Amino acid sequence: MRILILAATLALAAPTATLAQTGSAPASAPASPAVRAMAAGYKALTVCSALKNAEAAGATRTLESIEANELTGIYPELDGLVRAMPVEVSAGGASVAWDDLMPPRQALWASGRGCEIMPVGWTGEGGAAARPPVRPDPGFTAGAPSDPAAVAAVVERAFGGGYGAGTNTTAIVILQNDRLVAEAYADGFGPDTPQRTWSVAKSLAGTVIGAAIQRGGLDVNAPVAIADWSRPGDPRAPITLDQLMRMASGLTSDTAGNRTDALYFGGVGVDEQVTTWPLIAAPGTRFRYANNDSLLAILAIAPTFADHPPAALFEQLGMYDTWAETDWRGNYMLSSQVWSTARDLARFGRLYLNDGMVDGERVLPEGWRAYVSRPSGPQPAGAQGYGATFWLFNTSEGIPADAISANGNRGQYVIIVPSRGIVLVRRGEDPAGKPFDPVAFTREALAALD
Repeated sequence: MRILILAATLALAAPTATLAQTGSAPASAPASPAVRAMAAGYKALTVCSALKNAEAAGATRTLESIEANELTGIYPELDGLVRAMPVEVSAGGASVAWDDLMPPRQALWASGRGCEIMPVGWTGEGGAAARPPVRPDPGFTAGAPSDPAAVAAVVERAFGGGYGAGTNTTAIVILQNDRLVAEAYADGFGPDTPQRTWSVAKSLAGTVIGAAIQRGGLDVNAPVAIADWSRPGDPRAPITLDQLMRMASGLTSDTAGNRTDALYFGGVGVDEQVTTWPLIAAPGTRFRYANNDSLLAILAIAPTFADHPPAALFEQLGMYDTWAETDWRGNYMLSSQVWSTARDLARFGRLYLNDGMVDGERVLPEGWRAYVSRPSGPQPAGAQGYGATFWLFNTSEGIPADAISANGNRGQYVIIVPSRGIVLVRRGEDPAGKPFDPVAFTREALAALD
């Protein structure tokens, strides 16, 4: 692990683990075909995205690194299967065999969009072997924290499991007053290494929506245009973009919010599934964290992507090593399927420090930061409140009330503190059941940056 504070490099011992020491053993009872197909899809997509997106960014990932980080400690019913299934990597993607009578699960790389998991039974051709030219990282201006030793101690604590036993930190990037004051990576990771953002993508989706509203033609308080809800009398028709962004649609979902495996790894198209869920509560009256709400919000503005795809916004922000992936039908999966570097996520956070301005140009509507930071309607239980695609620190002692964060599975955090001019990025591959504590990390990092 490398810790970089300004121009100084501090060598710290990184914890190591073998595959035999992590994760859970395969279940003794045979897994169902559906579970095996899902496990194969998980592995094919993860390997494809980790290898091919890194290659496009000019970085190098190995199968050994992916096995030790992304493919261990995942959902218990998939963990052993994923680790045991062999993967084959080709110029255009990755495939995983899972049944003697069925074709392998395939994930294919598409230039500019990352990898797509194909549906179960897919036997078609595809996958792009050519890679776009690697664009140089725009870099940051280096800065010096007032107490480098205190900042280094917080970073070391993050890598050493100090904010959660058994956690696996892969990257830390800290900006203060638009200057890079700390940067650190675990072995096998670096400034050009994209990782899956998981649900940090929801806050990216909110930013894509904000940029579309700034361009004109969208009203966040208007009912969303979902074709499947257009029949007269459909009770879902009044659901607004604002309610989707606040996880307050009132729609039911298959699990308590954040398991959408059929979409993420099963090869089901967004437009095939997310529009089918019925109401279970009046829109705006219940908070239920749901991937479906974010997917519906992006589906509703999909007509804008012909001229303004997410990649164009990322390029405008200098996020050259960020890929918004799609399903096999071309629908963006901006609830989870984005791969990005820690530095690119710091640039994303910087956009909110600057209240939606980039190089003197307004990218987000004036007041958008205040909008996404405002709790409205039902709120989740727990340490953080919820605004519009962002989590809030409005009840956390020792943290300014204007702090917001983009949170993702396996320990992804982009924490933005406008009143302090600070962005904290923490990337991780935390095993299931081993959570990182973003509140404690934020509180101690802010104290060290005083």
